[in-house]
Amino acid sequence: MSDSARIVIIGGGVGGTSVAHHLTELGERDVLLLERDELTSGSTFHSAGLVGQLRADPALTRMNRHSVELYRRLDGWSECGLKLAASPGRLAEIRRQIGWARAQDLPLEEISAAEAVELFPLMDPRGVVGAAYLPTDGQIDPSQLCYALAGLARAAGARIRTRTRVLGIDVENGRVTGVRTDQGDIACEIVVNCGGMFAAEIGRMAGVRVPIIPVSHQYVITDAFHGHTGLPTLRDPDLLVYYRQEVRGLVMGGYERTCAPWTDPVPQDFNGRLLPEDHDRFAEIFAGSRLRVPAMADVGIRKMINGPEAFTPDNEFCLGESEVGGFFVAAGFCAHGIAGAGGVGLVMAEWILAGEPPMDLSHMDIRRFGAHYRSPSYTRGRVVENYETYYDLRPPGRERRAGRPLRTSPAYPWHAAHGAVFGEKAGWERVHYYASNAGPHEDPEPRGWAAEAWHPAIGAEHRATRTTAGLFDESSFAKLEVTGPGAAALLEWVCDNRVAREAGAVTYTQALNRRGGIEGDFTVTRRGEDDFLIVTGTACGTRDLGRLREQARRRGAAVRLADVTGQYACFALWGPRARDILAPVAAGPLEAPGMSAREITVGDVPVLALRVSFVGEHGWELYCSSEYGRALWETLWAAGRPHGLVAGGYRAIDSLRLEKGHRVWGTDIGPETTPYEAGLGFCVAADKDFLGRDALDPDPARRLRRIVLDDPRTVVLGSEPVRVDGLVAGRVTSGGYGYTLERSLAYAYLEPGPGTRVEIESFGEPVGGVVA
Repeated sequence: MSDSARIVIIGGGVGGTSVAHHLTELGERDVLLLERDELTSGSTFHSAGLVGQLRADPALTRMNRHSVELYRRLDGWSECGLKLAASPGRLAEIRRQIGWARAQDLPLEEISAAEAVELFPLMDPRGVVGAAYLPTDGQIDPSQLCYALAGLARAAGARIRTRTRVLGIDVENGRVTGVRTDQGDIACEIVVNCGGMFAAEIGRMAGVRVPIIPVSHQYVITDAFHGHTGLPTLRDPDLLVYYRQEVRGLVMGGYERTCAPWTDPVPQDFNGRLLPEDHDRFAEIFAGSRLRVPAMADVGIRKMINGPEAFTPDNEFCLGESEVGGFFVAAGFCAHGIAGAGGVGLVMAEWILAGEPPMDLSHMDIRRFGAHYRSPSYTRGRVVENYETYYDLRPPGRERRAGRPLRTSPAYPWHAAHGAVFGEKAGWERVHYYASNAGPHEDPEPRGWAAEAWHPAIGAEHRATRTTAGLFDESSFAKLEVTGPGAAALLEWVCDNRVAREAGAVTYTQALNRRGGIEGDFTVTRRGEDDFLIVTGTACGTRDLGRLREQARRRGAAVRLADVTGQYACFALWGPRARDILAPVAAGPLEAPGMSAREITVGDVPVLALRVSFVGEHGWELYCSSEYGRALWETLWAAGRPHGLVAGGYRAIDSLRLEKGHRVWGTDIGPETTPYEAGLGFCVAADKDFLGRDALDPDPARRLRRIVLDDPRTVVLGSEPVRVDGLVAGRVTSGGYGYTLERSLAYAYLEPGPGTRVEIESFGEPVGGVVA
């Protein structure tokens, strides 16, 4: 077979067939899908088939809703979903999720245990304190769904070839050019890796790491034992189990506390096969299932399914274009691929054809994973932890433990010795706060879940930064070098602000997509004619670097792009006494204006000092080569102690920035918000050409507003609905307590301006507030 196709899809499960269907639905006809065996023979044929829609993330909820809209047009779809709460914490979670649903216009409602029994008469309501009912959730037969999607794709012109094994992927000059199979070679422009549990192996053929691990997932199909029809899907996360109707029986499965990650690579002959049954590992799930549905104790088991499902380290899909041009990935469905498949097919088709995703998919973008995810053991540890805690309650501040500590600052031993409480982000150990800083000041402890992330030390660190000075370790911030003769032109195109200014200038800017949405938010420091340093968020570096490489490739820019995060330590010294602390130990120009960079020495350490602040106070970010990091931190600490310097963590930074009004990318701003909507119009250099300029509206209807809540002890966590005059007008992007204002604060995109009274729903309870 010597052939060609513009787009080659590898994998004939629900992901691959959905991508093929949606590509043809959007008018693309030159599509070829390759499947190593028969359709559905990977993970699809043994999926349980539950379709839940609601997630905290609006984008994934929209994707799942598209799945439901699509499945309604196909045979085998039935609707209705229940989730039980068998603990007060789970009921609080349900009430929080009802708020999310209202913000996203989903008809989720709380019902009683008795009402749940009416919908699912087989259940025993003992211990159930409430339930959530979503009539538009449902279930579908996975194999039937896959064949239906394949049929739609074929009818619209796509070609599907089964029993065609991919042996290699050709890459030239950073782009895919073809696929080699056991039936011959295929020239192509685009490859879409929908390989499911085989996706990591397929990625390696193109030199791309796809960090997934197949994990054994078990469920049983019972004999017929009841006469009910139209039973809803039922989830009881406190007992780790789920159910759905299967003719006159049930499908019952769950998530074990001791899981079984499988092998990578997957055996070559593992097609349409299952793993051996593991009854011992499933015993806890069986026990829980009998508590909720007593008939499970006596009913016969017709079949036990044990099949591998591909999981990612953060339980989010792997989607989008990789660092290899034209090589896309749609994999890592984490056992909710049936719910997501319709939406995945739609967003991937639009991403492939338009060159960028149609909504904020940054948390699913394959480029989000840093280099440490090349480690199979690190990836495996994260996957195992995520699987085994899949049904756990996750209040804010709950930290992952696997693979820690991995990336540490030069000052890490000092932090640990001084009582630091660490959090982790992108593999970095970062100080949340120092427990030793807790003082006599009595700050109000927030109500409910927000108390999980609260500690009296946070307020002490906040107030010290406002009144004297705070010292913060920001070494985890991602640092990217852009150098070469094409550096200035590339950055002027990518950034909405003017960044190619004089040497020593620091510019705060956004990087936009073609819709004007904010894809990146960072500072650019010009160190020389062809030398720029970007400082971006800890978790944003890999993705921002990927976008820069993509734009450099498209424009043929003569640049060198490098992630130099680990080469530099960064310590922030902020507060009214910052200059008094720094001046005695510094040699160099401290009188530099704001948003400028100067080379100085601090003690014996050569430093690049940036006059920037994220907390609204005078000060510097001080960068040095990592080998000097410990010395620089201790020099600053010793110089500051006579002035009342306090070492602080990221929880204090967050409360300080909330008061100041600084935005955080990924919560307050992102690919679906523009600089003008976000109140960042001052960054837009409208007199120059840049990506996304033509899509900007300088006078948008909605804007990011700050809300001051009436109750200082109600701290919102994000995604809560915001009502104006009784109608949902927006949702909370971020919130927290402002220790200087002594008020609870929230942000939301709203049309009404300052002075407007609003109501925010927090865990089912309304709290008033005013747009400030």
